[in-house]
Amino acid sequence: MSDPSTQQQQARPAVPVLHEERLDEVLGAAPERGRGRYRPHRVGMVWRSKVFRAGAVIVALALCWLVILALVREQTGPEGFLVGLGLAVLPVPLLMAAFRWLDRVEPGPWRNLLFSFAWGACAAALVAIIANSFATRWIATATADPASADTLGATVIAPVVEESAKAAAVLLIFLFRRREFSGVVDGVVVAGFTATGFAFTENILYLGNAFGEDQQLGSSGFASVTAGTFFVRIVMSPFAHPLFTVLTGLGFGFAAVSARRHRARRIALPLLGLLLSMGLHALWNGSSSFGPYGFYAVYGIVMVPAFGLVTWLAIWSRQRELRTLAAELPAYAAAGWLTPAEPSALSSMRARGMARDLARHWQPDRTRGRAAARAVAEYESFATSLAGLRRRARHGAVGPDFGARERELLHHLWQRREVAAPALTHAALLTARPGAHHGRPLPTPYGTGNGYANGYGYAYGTGYGPGHTPGYGHTQGPTPGYAPGAYPPPQPYGGTPHSHRRPPS
Repeated sequence: MSDPSTQQQQARPAVPVLHEERLDEVLGAAPERGRGRYRPHRVGMVWRSKVFRAGAVIVALALCWLVILALVREQTGPEGFLVGLGLAVLPVPLLMAAFRWLDRVEPGPWRNLLFSFAWGACAAALVAIIANSFATRWIATATADPASADTLGATVIAPVVEESAKAAAVLLIFLFRRREFSGVVDGVVVAGFTATGFAFTENILYLGNAFGEDQQLGSSGFASVTAGTFFVRIVMSPFAHPLFTVLTGLGFGFAAVSARRHRARRIALPLLGLLLSMGLHALWNGSSSFGPYGFYAVYGIVMVPAFGLVTWLAIWSRQRELRTLAAELPAYAAAGWLTPAEPSALSSMRARGMARDLARHWQPDRTRGRAAARAVAEYESFATSLAGLRRRARHGAVGPDFGARERELLHHLWQRREVAAPALTHAALLTARPGAHHGRPLPTPYGTGNGYANGYGYAYGTGYGPGHTPGYGHTQGPTPGYAPGAYPPPQPYGGTPHSHRRPPS
């Protein structure tokens, strides 16, 4: 009879290679402890330090915000600034929650989103305030017609300046956070956060000026300028600036999934998106010059359909990410990195959420439950990145570091599989079509015969003792069970994988 401890020490499965082209001659197993992450080279120059660069960005954005505060307060006054700030902040949480919901399949790091919002609210807004004011004054001086200067500045200068300033944030993340910018959804989310920050600062200025005008005229209530400005900018069109900049984000997103050999396409798509955002922005700003009903005509005929089309495209892209999981992950399940049911669970948002809840409730206390749910969420994110990486490799949109990146992601999955695999497998069974189990009872992972399948898979039994367990994998010898709460908390990055330890009996 084989020794169970020997079974647990078996080597990890090999990495499956692409069928279309062998991008790496030999892709070995996942690296051992401490070797599954990129390790940046140590350099002596202080400006190469990540801490220094992050601090420099934060200081620069903070200085921009202080300058904006001074400029806005000078125009609106202290009371107008406070009123504008209180009203302008209302749509921000709703817009941020909407874009974050769209990013649930493969959530991007918060540092990128916070940088995007801060760039829009501080850097882009400051550039727009200074450039628009300078251009309008120059046109008014050159033409001696302040009215036409204001119209020309709003319809020509402002769209070009503002959309270019907002697009800079998308470009910076696209260039310097390329591994975290992998598709259309990432472009939409980054652009949306940038435009939300810009609209927040701009609304403070507009609402503050409206309140100051009401103070001079003595108007109040629903007939006031403040109420009208609030209705138009906050109620009717909070999505205006996000819609403009999302067109730029779509261009960068499509460029991210384009083959590396199509260099002209990768440059032309972002430029096309930027031009479309400028055109739509100019049409929106110039709608008031089309007659008394020009604004409503542009709003109903152009803005609302464009918003619906972009929303549909973003949701379709998110569903495409889920379909990519179902198409690419079975190769890793066949190689033994995943259980057979995990690809279907990872391609379902309902099953993914259920897996996190199951992992949380299977633990004996709240602290370990949160750690288990977090491990499952990280497992889902890494699996999504792995599927997207493999899909982009099929289309020639990855660099020469594909093999190293694939092994790194597999290493992170291996670190969390002991907690995540049972929860995802159980969620897949619970969310399967009626009748898919053929009358078999659903397994309960922690406590009723959780066995290992040849060192890399899971087999769920219905009791203790030797024999064949109806489930996933094949077990040899006794199937040791787990008492509730027997799972240790997930290891941090670089820790020893759980599957290298003998499970407690």
